[in-house]
Amino acid sequence: MKISNSYLESVKKQFLYYKTLGEKAMDQLEPEQLFVSINEDTNSIATIVKHLSGNMLSRWTDFLTSDGEKEWRNRDAEFIETIKTKEELLANWNKGWNCFFEALNGLKAEQLSDIIYIRNEGHTVIEAINRQLAHYPYHIGQIVFYAKMLKKSEWNSLSIPKNKSNSYNSDKFSKEKSIKNFTDDELNKLKK
Repeated sequence: MKISNSYLESVKKQFLYYKTLGEKAMDQLEPEQLFVSINEDTNSIATIVKHLSGNMLSRWTDFLTSDGEKEWRNRDAEFIETIKTKEELLANWNKGWNCFFEALNGLKAEQLSDIIYIRNEGHTVIEAINRQLAHYPYHIGQIVFYAKMLKKSEWNSLSIPKNKSNSYNSDKFSKEKSIKNFTDDELNKLKK
């Protein structure tokens, strides 16, 4: 498999993994908890979702032919609490992710070195993907951390549970060596 095809498959799996982490974290909360801000300098999970969606729609709509910071985007408004229900939050979340995955799934390996622009700064497509592979998990981490703080009952771990590293590693090393993306097993666990 060509490296560029392998790269595309790998990043698709990684983004899907982080999307699923965010969803599994939000699923553990009561709907009203999605709108909690600890203080005026923090964003609620709903606001983080609104920002992620706004970024995805701006960056990935016609991304090969237009600047990633669209004229119609109002980034500052993404940080004003306007989402009122969990259903609206999830619709916003899915709209952004659907736009992103549609763009990613439409890419051909030979386009990875094409130059695109974000705020008039040229990036190769691979650099633009990597930029978001840092940005989106950063915010997903905020969502997970916030959800763990807000959860009123026992938290269902989304990764290796506390004090379970030895048994996790024992299980991994009991299997034959294989070549696969680390998210393959993790996504299956999250889907349960």
